[in-house]
Amino acid sequence: MVVRHIFRLSICLSLLCVVSVAMCETLTFGIVPQQSAKKLAETWQPLIDCLEESTSLSIEFQTAKDIPTFEARLANGDYDIAYMNPYHYVVFSDSPGYQALVKQKDKKITGIIVVRADSPIQTLDELNGMRLAFPAPAAFAATIIPSAHLRQQNISINPHYVYSHDSVYLNVVREFFPAGGGIMRTLGTIDEATQQNLRVLWKSPGFTPHAIATHPDVSEDVRMALEKAFLALSADESKQALLHKMGFTQFEGAHNSDWDDVRALGITSLARPHL
Repeated sequence: MVVRHIFRLSICLSLLCVVSVAMCETLTFGIVPQQSAKKLAETWQPLIDCLEESTSLSIEFQTAKDIPTFEARLANGDYDIAYMNPYHYVVFSDSPGYQALVKQKDKKITGIIVVRADSPIQTLDELNGMRLAFPAPAAFAATIIPSAHLRQQNISINPHYVYSHDSVYLNVVREFFPAGGGIMRTLGTIDEATQQNLRVLWKSPGFTPHAIATHPDVSEDVRMALEKAFLALSADESKQALLHKMGFTQFEGAHNSDWDDVRALGITSLARPHL
């Protein structure tokens, strides 16, 4: 009997050691580079600090110089946790196997096409034959959805990729391009002067938003701790200003099937960036 209790105790201690080791390791949190690294760090670090405080995990903010580099790192499984667009999640949940953790609650992501506020352009048809700015070929709502809609309307455009959402907005404001693709959330977080100089020409239907997902090597204990922290953060009224600054409201638990609406578009590979 004593031996049996000792055996059980040793198993429990071993499990606790495994969890303890996981909690001591530094987890990398990769954020899709929709904006500059400096701006992303300023926006995301307060949230990461809250997660660390709630979970006792060590979490390091990371991003990439541009979206293609971010995609390559996701493909390599370089991030333990990642905030990725819906298209990325569909691709990288298949391989290397990122698993959905949370997403924005009661939120749909919509793509937009913006023009200067004083632009004479009033319809999409007027964009035919023009050069348009987009963040990257695989930016889901900011590139893929607007490009697909234009093609469905037989509107031919010449896409140019300028690396980030903020760069799209600035290029349009500075009249380097007559129009560009983005999303409502990033449009809402740029500086007020730039916002006032832009007008939304077109808005897409809504799709399941960005995923926060974990690498398949992240343990279930760590996943549970992270999910609990995200949900607690959403319920904490004192943290609402932090979330609002990020363009978020609340988080909810997420499941792989939540992105079936994106899968229904038939996008299965980064080799097919325009549907």
